Amino acid sequence: MTTRRVVFAVFPGFQLLDLAGPNEVFVQAGRLTAGPGEGTRVVVDTVAAAPGPVVSSGGLAVSPTLTTGEATGPVDTLVAVGGGGVHQACQDAAFVDWFARTSRLARRTASVCSGAFLLGAAGLLDGRRAVTHWSMCERLAARHPGVTVESDPIFVRDGDLWTSAGVTAGMDLALAMVEADHGPEVSRAVARQLVMFVQRPGGQAQFSAQLAAQRPERQSLRDVIDWVADHLADDLGVPALAARAGMSERHFTRVFRAETGRTPAAYVDSARVEAARRLLESTGTTVDAVARACGYRNPETLQRSFKRTVQVTPGEYRRRFAPHSAVR
Repeated sequence: MTTRRVVFAVFPGFQLLDLAGPNEVFVQAGRLTAGPGEGTRVVVDTVAAAPGPVVSSGGLAVSPTLTTGEATGPVDTLVAVGGGGVHQACQDAAFVDWFARTSRLARRTASVCSGAFLLGAAGLLDGRRAVTHWSMCERLAARHPGVTVESDPIFVRDGDLWTSAGVTAGMDLALAMVEADHGPEVSRAVARQLVMFVQRPGGQAQFSAQLAAQRPERQSLRDVIDWVADHLADDLGVPALAARAGMSERHFTRVFRAETGRTPAAYVDSARVEAARRLLESTGTTVDAVARACGYRNPETLQRSFKRTVQVTPGEYRRRFAPHSAVR
C-alpha cells in the first residue's frame, strides 16, 4: 500500500473553497485507489502556524490537524491556499520558512489562487512560470519580477511546481494531479462524482476579457476607452478613434499601445468580445443579433474573435455559463 500525504498550508483569512475543493478531489481519488495490495492511501493534513481554529475569509473556521512545529515526516504534495490573509501570512517569517523547508522535502508544491504569493515569499517562483487569480496577476509580477506570470491558464505546471488561477481552479489543478498520479480513468471517475469538467474549456479570459488591459495615463485615451464601451456598433477604426482623441493616426496608435499594452484594434476587439460575453450570459438574443449589437460585420467574425479570446464558441459559452432562463 502506497501512501500519498497531501498537506494544505492555511492561515487566518484563507479562502475556504481553496482548501475544501482540492481536498475533496484528493479524498475522492483516495477512496477510488485505496484497494488491497498495490492500492494508494491518501492522507490529508491541514497545517497552521498556531494551534486552534483558523477562521476563513468567509467566517467559517477549520481546525488544522497540525501546527508547523508538529508537521514532520514525508510530504507528497504541499499546497498553499489563497485568500485575503495571504499577504499577512507572507509577513510571518517562521511560517514562510516552514513552507520553504517543507517544499524542499516534498515531491511537488502547489498553490491555489493567491496562494502563489506564499510560494513567491518562500523563494520558490524565481525563474519559473506561474499563474494566480486574474485580478492579481500584475501584482504578482510586480512583487516577484523573476517569475513569468501567465495570466490566462486555469493552472500552470512547471516541473514539480504547480499553480492555479482563482478559487475553483484549484479543483482543476488537483484533478490534473490525480490524472498524473493515477491515470485518466481515475480522474474521470472523480470528475463524474464531483460533477466537474475533466478538463475545463478555455482559460481565465472567459471570466474577464480585460485581463491584460492597462489603464492609460492620458485623459484623452481614457475618454476614448470609456466612449468605446458605449459605442461598440460604431466605426471604431483608428482614424475615428484618433480624431476623437485629437491626435494624428500615427501618434494615436503609438501612444495607445505604449499606455495600454495593446493596439487599438486588439483593444476594440476585446471590448466587443466582453460585451458579447455579457449578452450571451444574460439574454436569449441570437448570436447573429449579439454580433450586430457588438459591432461585428457578421456572426462569423464574432465566432472567430470569441473563439480566439475565450477559447470556446459563443454557443458553447452560452450553454455553460448562461442561466437557463436566459436561453430560449
